[in-house]
Amino acid sequence: MNKTFALNEYLDLYYKENLGELMAIANDIRYKFNPEPVVTWIIDRNINITNICSVQCKFCNFCVKKNDKQAYVTSLDEYRKKINELILFGGDQILLQGGLNVDLGLNYYTWLFSTLKAEFPILKIHALGPPEIIFLAKQENKTIEYIIDALIDAGLTSLPGAGAEILSNRVRKIISPAKCTTEEWLEVMRVAHLKKLVTSATMMFGHIETIEERIVHLIQIRELQDQKPDDAPGFMNFVLWPIQFKNTRISKEYNLNPIGISEYVRMLAISRIILYNIPHIQPSWLTVGKDVAQLCLHAGADDMGSIMIEENVVSTAGAEKTTMSIEEMKNMIIEAGFIPKRRNQRFEILE
Repeated sequence: MNKTFALNEYLDLYYKENLGELMAIANDIRYKFNPEPVVTWIIDRNINITNICSVQCKFCNFCVKKNDKQAYVTSLDEYRKKINELILFGGDQILLQGGLNVDLGLNYYTWLFSTLKAEFPILKIHALGPPEIIFLAKQENKTIEYIIDALIDAGLTSLPGAGAEILSNRVRKIISPAKCTTEEWLEVMRVAHLKKLVTSATMMFGHIETIEERIVHLIQIRELQDQKPDDAPGFMNFVLWPIQFKNTRISKEYNLNPIGISEYVRMLAISRIILYNIPHIQPSWLTVGKDVAQLCLHAGADDMGSIMIEENVVSTAGAEKTTMSIEEMKNMIIEAGFIPKRRNQRFEILE
């Protein structure tokens, strides 16, 4: 596959290429990156810091306003309980995300990270994301570099690719106007790569974006990955998920239809083809289900992500099965014809 395809050529590929051929091309690229028939997975736990959020994205049912009866900020005792449960599962990483809460500044996050690391030295903190970094930088009147350095010093291990949605300001102004811009999202990740942080990239699609905007999203991620220092891990993986919109404000404003199986697999295969400099592609079993996720392992994907001990965000918008046991994860991979191997966030094999 020509690495220098122009936008219109990728669009032709998307619209005109037979799905089976696209899957075969993507599968070939997958095996160039990862020659063994291995599919990786991870044990971690998603803990939501707070559900109070000033952004109020149109696709989110999780966030609430400060005075809402359901509003909360997770307590230290709750963190201890959840982390101890994670360790009993054999995991050592937490994914910390939540709303953009104006009452939680940089000092809160540095206190939280350093406290958790002091109590659980083995703990890896995969936390926040570009929207939170930009939010804190503006709140504290500090640079992106300052915020990231402070969080790293407090114990941040890696930065999720959260809040990318579609990297198009046209789309973002409609679905999440108070969240960071495309340029800000990319700049946070550029700085994170300079700081040698492991990061991931994502796309949430199937709402008001065009196919062209999806492709441009992928090209921007690829171009940013090309700019990382040679000794920096950069984006280790790309995760693709369709929007979950049950009872959301966006579903009331727009006539949205769920992404079908063929469209999801086509988009995942195109992602593997375009992102030739990102080593791992992950389907979202959480949002597309086991069968589609297994099919994607033959269309360029090589990682199944987390068993999801806990999930509280997409489940509020329609995702049904939100957790999976270790045996279910392994069996899902084996049934698809692959060898399951547990990894960490750096994609180092642990077993």
